[in-house]
Amino acid sequence: MISYIIKKIGYAIGTLIGVVTVIFFLFNVLPGDPARMMLDQNEDPEQLAIVRAKYGFDQPIFKQYLYYLNDLSPISFHASEPNNYTYLTPGKYHATALVTIAKTTVAIKSPYLRESFQKTGKRVTDVIGETLPNTFVLAVSAITIAIILGIFFGIISAQMRDTWVDKTIQIISTLGMSVPSFFSAILFAWLFGFVLHEYTNLNMTGSLYAMDDFGENITIQWKNLILPALVLGIRPLAVVIQLMRNSLLEVYNQEYIRTAKAKGLPPYQIIKKHALKNALNPVVTAVSGWFASMLAGAVFVEYIFGWNGLGKEIVDALNTLDLPIIMGAVLVIATLFVVINIFVDLIYGWLDPKIRLS
Repeated sequence: MISYIIKKIGYAIGTLIGVVTVIFFLFNVLPGDPARMMLDQNEDPEQLAIVRAKYGFDQPIFKQYLYYLNDLSPISFHASEPNNYTYLTPGKYHATALVTIAKTTVAIKSPYLRESFQKTGKRVTDVIGETLPNTFVLAVSAITIAIILGIFFGIISAQMRDTWVDKTIQIISTLGMSVPSFFSAILFAWLFGFVLHEYTNLNMTGSLYAMDDFGENITIQWKNLILPALVLGIRPLAVVIQLMRNSLLEVYNQEYIRTAKAKGLPPYQIIKKHALKNALNPVVTAVSGWFASMLAGAVFVEYIFGWNGLGKEIVDALNTLDLPIIMGAVLVIATLFVVINIFVDLIYGWLDPKIRLS
């Protein structure tokens, strides 16, 4: 198991290096001067030169790439000259020097995702740290709804195969998979947040935290979570229902299920003790993929409902070409995908002993 985990970590590191390479060169070939973006189109040549030197924009593109890798790496190398980009400037890196060789200092540090172009002096890690928890709360709520209701209705659909109940569930789940999230978000916001507001007391827009009219106290508004979580959970709910139904029907055809039925076990015991666990593999695959994509930022849902999460932050950064935030968010998203995939592989081993043995 340990060797397997080490191997997966090696694959993960290689994948992340590939992602870093792609996003760096992709966003650095875009037209525009990053230094001028940071100065809000300031044409002062002296100020532009200072900013370019401070952030390494005056260096060749490949050297800038090495700087970026050095910023992200937990073990990094830093020049001793104060005017060098990699100099251990106080407040820039959260680092601890290990050893100094010649004029280079080797340090251990947390990844440095640089500073926002538009939010002057604000670190990208701080921006992501403020928005990612909101997206995490939204994603967990949505996927919880999808798992609980999806498994429940999937079992009912499989148990009542080819009846009107089964067909009704299949029609609704198919409709849920086919409706785009942005349309569902607009429809739910208008219907429950505007038309039926008097009965639901739900808002069309709003985030998890709200400030009072005096700007003094911040309170948690759990009701603002209901609509975006429902909208975000519709499509994975439909997928889980379909997968749970089909997987259970396949498991029901196995010999050990026939044996359990022949022994006279009631249906709920057959499902609980024999069928459910073996039918969950495809569901785990679907749930992990959907959860990772939700953490990546439910862009349309967050933007329409005004939910201050990572998805909304990415849209705002794209509108202003705030490249460090975009690049940092994509890198965090890729890391989450890799970590979740490793975690899912471990869950497979728990669900299916044959996978664990192989």
